[in-house]
Amino acid sequence: MSKRPGVSFSRSAPDNITEELVAVLSSKGSFEFKPLFEIILLNLRERNAASGGEEMLRLRTYEKLQGLVNQGAVNRTVTGITKKYKGVPPRMVLLRAEMKALRADCNQRALARAAAAQ
Repeated sequence: MSKRPGVSFSRSAPDNITEELVAVLSSKGSFEFKPLFEIILLNLRERNAASGGEEMLRLRTYEKLQGLVNQGAVNRTVTGITKKYKGVPPRMVLLRAEMKALRADCNQRALARAAAAQ
């Protein structure tokens, strides 16, 4: 069965991996994927948001990173076999604002649900 065009799934909760990618790539540095993933993994573990195993998290992170590259929010520079990723500052500012608004909205809904449950 094929998916109907125009119908898509949208997350109601913020995406932790994308938030971390945006936070790390907002810096002025450029990263290869392995060091970038290690930073993101540490940040997610600090937030207690790393779940699903390291390999699955690596795949999801790479998929999200490629999505940001396709959106034009991240530049990929290929030198030989080395790929480096660097955030595009104007797009990173927009994405960071969107993530902050989405996180605030999610927190507000959670508080409303908790209040309604009491």
